[in-house]
Amino acid sequence: MAVTKTHPIKSTLKAAIDYICNPEKTDGKLLVSAYGCAAETADIEFAWTRRHAIDKGTNLGRHLIQAFPPGEVTPEQAHEIGMELAREILGGRYEFVLTTHIDRDHVHNHLIFNAVSFADHKHYHSNKRSYHFIRRTSDRICKEHGLSIIVPGQDKGKSYIEHQAERTGTSYKAKLRAAIDRLLRENKVKIASLQSAVAQLRKANLRHDLEELLVRLQREGYELKRGKYISARAPGQERFTRLKTLGADYAEDALTARMAGRARPSRQPKHQSGKISLLIDIQNNIKAQQSAGYRHWATIENLKRIAETSNFLTEHGIGSMEELTECCEAASASAARLKAELRETGARIEELTLKMKHVAAYRQLKPIYDRYQASKDKEKFLRGYEREIILFEAAARECKRLGAVPLPSTERMQAEMDALTARRAALTAERQKARREEQDYAAVRRNVEEFLSPLRQAPARQKDMELE
Repeated sequence: MAVTKTHPIKSTLKAAIDYICNPEKTDGKLLVSAYGCAAETADIEFAWTRRHAIDKGTNLGRHLIQAFPPGEVTPEQAHEIGMELAREILGGRYEFVLTTHIDRDHVHNHLIFNAVSFADHKHYHSNKRSYHFIRRTSDRICKEHGLSIIVPGQDKGKSYIEHQAERTGTSYKAKLRAAIDRLLRENKVKIASLQSAVAQLRKANLRHDLEELLVRLQREGYELKRGKYISARAPGQERFTRLKTLGADYAEDALTARMAGRARPSRQPKHQSGKISLLIDIQNNIKAQQSAGYRHWATIENLKRIAETSNFLTEHGIGSMEELTECCEAASASAARLKAELRETGARIEELTLKMKHVAAYRQLKPIYDRYQASKDKEKFLRGYEREIILFEAAARECKRLGAVPLPSTERMQAEMDALTARRAALTAERQKARREEQDYAAVRRNVEEFLSPLRQAPARQKDMELE
């Protein structure tokens, strides 16, 4: 379970990079990687990119921390996960330095990336959407590596420090959750004893129940603040905590539903039309067993889904299970092929973007480097143009590494980039279509197997009865 946290760097970029590259923390710098720059000169290369920024901002870079629980990953695995995360969230458009620290009981990654993209010289925009994208991407990569992840809706925005506080019993949020859960349990017992007498009254007094809960929280020492959201503060706590930040089960509507004995309101998107829906397993569905109304609805809904499945089979000319299996395998193969092509195209775009960056820097700084080479007092010239010389030499090394010698023309590289970008867009559209087909075929196959299962079991049951 990786925990991510990010914040801007406004003044101490070099100091921050030096800190994360500390040899004592990174196994002698074995766990240090960089992209689009060298770790030793990253601050200079970041600044060179920012000089060309379209809009001037105050941030020099951003610092992202990805922490893992003790013993869950090796340093090498953590570093690999960090590289995957950096490449995916930054898209090969920002210089970055990634390090893995092993000096504490928990392995953690430090990622410092430029505030400005070297691809289009636009600033990185940090907001809730970008943070949640980082969080979701980190969770997905961790899951792919067999690590635990944070359950959606729980531990929202939780830092590693807060996780540790909960483990030691010092988290204000954990204590507040525990207090609310305990009060709700007590309330549930009280209500259960009177439920038959006040069932109708409860429907009209849910808000009153919420108010009662808040009053009881106050009696336990919590200070409450009301506004758009309800907040609570424990004795000794510096800031108020919004109840909704405790998790999806602690928002006002969820608390009201819990006191009423209902499931909290779902925030999941409704079923999208045009997709094949799986049959509802009524026999093993707890809600169907508890509610006759839901069971009736599920039965009718299953009839609709069977009709959808039948229409799909007719439209695609599928007349046997063998044909359906072949179609499923073909759809999966097509989706996998497009995914591989899309990944290959993305890697080529990333490489070309990097090449264009270094070629442009080489051409722009070559006159200064030529003057340096021709100067009689190189030491004096170097004092005046040290940054430019460092940047040119770095660009020359990268051009050689990327095979950009002799230098390709800007026009040729841009034409190739335009072609690759158009191909990526086309592949993305094709892959989305292929994934929908793959999902539809898989759902149809599941539904057919589920529908045929009782029919297959019937002859076997009849044979058993005859034997008896």
